[in-house]
Amino acid sequence: MCQELCGNDTIHDREPADAGSSRRRFLAVGASVLGAAATFSAPAPALGRAEHDDDMPRGTGGRRRRTLLKGGAVLSMDPSVGDFACGDVLIEGKTIVAVGPDLHAPGAEIIDAEGMIVMPGFVDTHHHQYQTALRSYLAEGLLFDDGLPHGEKNYLDYIHSTITPVYRPEDAYVAVLASSLSQLDAGVTTVVDTSQVGHTPEHTDAVIEGLHASGRRTLFVYSPGVGPGNVFPSDLQRIQGQYFSSTDQLLTLAMGGEVFDPAFRDFWAIARQNDLPIVTHLVGGLGQATLIEQLAGEGLLGPDVELIHATGVSAASWQAIADSGANVSIAAPIEMTMRHGMPPLQAALDVGVQPALSTDVECTMTADFFTQMRTVFTLQRALINERALAGETGLPGLVTCRDVIRFATVEGARVAHLSHKIGSLTPGKEADIILLRADAINVAPLNNVPGAVVTLMDRSNVDTVLVAGRIRKWRGRLVDVHLRQLRAALEASRDYLLAEAGVERELF
Repeated sequence: MCQELCGNDTIHDREPADAGSSRRRFLAVGASVLGAAATFSAPAPALGRAEHDDDMPRGTGGRRRRTLLKGGAVLSMDPSVGDFACGDVLIEGKTIVAVGPDLHAPGAEIIDAEGMIVMPGFVDTHHHQYQTALRSYLAEGLLFDDGLPHGEKNYLDYIHSTITPVYRPEDAYVAVLASSLSQLDAGVTTVVDTSQVGHTPEHTDAVIEGLHASGRRTLFVYSPGVGPGNVFPSDLQRIQGQYFSSTDQLLTLAMGGEVFDPAFRDFWAIARQNDLPIVTHLVGGLGQATLIEQLAGEGLLGPDVELIHATGVSAASWQAIADSGANVSIAAPIEMTMRHGMPPLQAALDVGVQPALSTDVECTMTADFFTQMRTVFTLQRALINERALAGETGLPGLVTCRDVIRFATVEGARVAHLSHKIGSLTPGKEADIILLRADAINVAPLNNVPGAVVTLMDRSNVDTVLVAGRIRKWRGRLVDVHLRQLRAALEASRDYLLAEAGVERELF
């Protein structure tokens, strides 16, 4: 299969490769997976024709092309627009132009949304997509060896320090391509990709090219890699000029500046000089419980900062976060299973901070957003219910299904600095839209739209996905993606990574 993918440049070749051969190899993988030339300068992958999409509208998202999503239960997530038991969404090019019942749209392509929920795509505000070939490898691992029981097999030792350093550009490319396509399949139309595999400029290029080839919206977080080829942050001007010279595209740029790096203040200063958002992990158990108070005293917090996890930090830190307008991304399933600390959902809400949701690492947990929403919904309610059962009064409210969907869409768009483009079905915003099957056996009959999305659905209910008006999934299947080739490329990458890192694959 690798010969089919890449000709003589097999993806599992362990011999050192120059930048040119590495680039040819990962582009060949992308072309075989997508059926298109996978270069950044090329347009997004063309819509391919397959047996399941004979009735699919062609050219959606193109300039002046009109598409009408008709007759669905519309959950707009915009109070000024409202919701409709039977409504329509009219798209022109990549832009939503109208939302409401019985829209009149002569000449528009009709997509029948009867029996479906029509809503904004989900926004994942923190995902290490380069780890896709390592899915479930660390299903039972913790974050780090904290000296407490059970920490022997952990993320920092196994994934970050042992396997990540051996990544080649082609491993990074196929991982981010596969992860992006997989999340598109699950209705996650936008991601904040906290990459951490920029070992060389070629690695960074490979990640960006893979993100582009997927046709998904991404905030790429430029971050340091490891090894002698690491040039972070001196490569910033090059990648800005080469890949991010326009704001009118699916890919936008942020800067990583981890607070555990002694030089993070310098990195934050560079980000602000270049008007870039800042993304950092924050875990109290790593000695960061009161760091936010210090940063607030230095005037370093602000709305341009995204704090990932924010577990185990002080009450004064939470007030500083609220006062500064800094943003918070919660990865509840990961935080609970990997011992980051209790997901701080209630701590955020208590000071008026509206969190976004994120998936973090697929080496430990699935990246679908139904899992994220259901975890947050049940966890917050369980904790408040326990306090009520213990006799406590004056309790905070229980989160609602609509609250959780808002975290996954509106707040996600805000944290990703994309509220002006996405997050709600608002006329003037870009059409990142998902159609969810409410007539499926696991949902029907539909009695409550937010309740069905949060408490009943899973990724099998994602019928159709549009990004900037372009169809990327149609009637249950990704468009123009060759899954067999993609799976083979991921398997070959996994085999190389584990062998090169000297770790065993433990199938059972």
